[in-house]
Amino acid sequence: MFEGFAGNRPVATALERMIAQERIPQTLLFAGPEGVGKATLARRFAARLLGGAEKIERDDLSLPHNRELLAEREKWPAERRSEDPLLLASHPDFLTFPPDGPLRQISIQQMRLLKDRAPYKPLKGGRRVFLIDQIDRANEQAANSLLKTLEEPPAHLVLLLTAENPYDLLPTIRSRAVQFHFGPVPDDEVCAFLASRGVDSAARRAALAGGSPGAAVSLDLETYERRRDAMLALLAAASGLAPYGAWVKHSEAISAAKSERLEWYLKVLYSLLEDLLALTSGVAARVRNADVRERLDPLAQAVSFEWIRLAVKRVDELVHLVRRNIQKGIALDALVLELRAS
Repeated sequence: MFEGFAGNRPVATALERMIAQERIPQTLLFAGPEGVGKATLARRFAARLLGGAEKIERDDLSLPHNRELLAEREKWPAERRSEDPLLLASHPDFLTFPPDGPLRQISIQQMRLLKDRAPYKPLKGGRRVFLIDQIDRANEQAANSLLKTLEEPPAHLVLLLTAENPYDLLPTIRSRAVQFHFGPVPDDEVCAFLASRGVDSAARRAALAGGSPGAAVSLDLETYERRRDAMLALLAAASGLAPYGAWVKHSEAISAAKSERLEWYLKVLYSLLEDLLALTSGVAARVRNADVRERLDPLAQAVSFEWIRLAVKRVDELVHLVRRNIQKGIALDALVLELRAS
């Protein structure tokens, strides 16, 4: 099996069989929640095809030098990013195209660069492997540009795509890829993964991460609690349990924090809505934020299933609007007011 990979054993087994039988599709799509190992397994798979695992692992986006690179590029003007499309290529035959810029998007310039590089022959062996990480963050122009490569890929090229939601992709892209679904990793496996890396508070991290080993490792508990406190205040105001004014101080703080992204708060809000659904459905054992049950229980009693359904629908809409650089404070205020009126 793939060394150091946690969870989603059926996917790993299927890829092992492909390698053993030397039947490698030209395009593979790894789909599933964030942090469950899609890009990690893509790199492990590429290393089995190409060799040079140490070089390939240097392109892991979670490594400090890559985080610094992405953070620095966020400060660049759009024109500079367009002139210098982002790709990582520590291994000459393995290229990674990750989301770029403050909106974390796959750009048309990156996909044009991919198309230009695709015909190049491998430096060693018979294959080159390109990883497009989070292809569901590609805009329509970028997706159409990629499609041109997918329609007639060079024989030596293997394309690995990852996506949190494959249905955000063009149907023509999905139809040209062999798709693998990654599910949440059981808490006991996440705990074992964390223990093997000496990470503290393993059980609590596993519960809050919701089956995502990557999220569990990177979770800053203090920051999470601060964001969760704000989202609990949002839910209290939105449900009518608290006056709107009780939410305003949190809204102002979120708006003032330029380094804080709306999507980070929305992820926390999703987990709280999931907990409310569990409580209203009588399955309290599935509550992830068990340490704040004293705040969740009154909320669960105050809202209905239809209210939760509407809240999730509106948060889904905000997730899509995040890519248009909406004002986070205004967006959250509007969410509170709409849910209060429902």
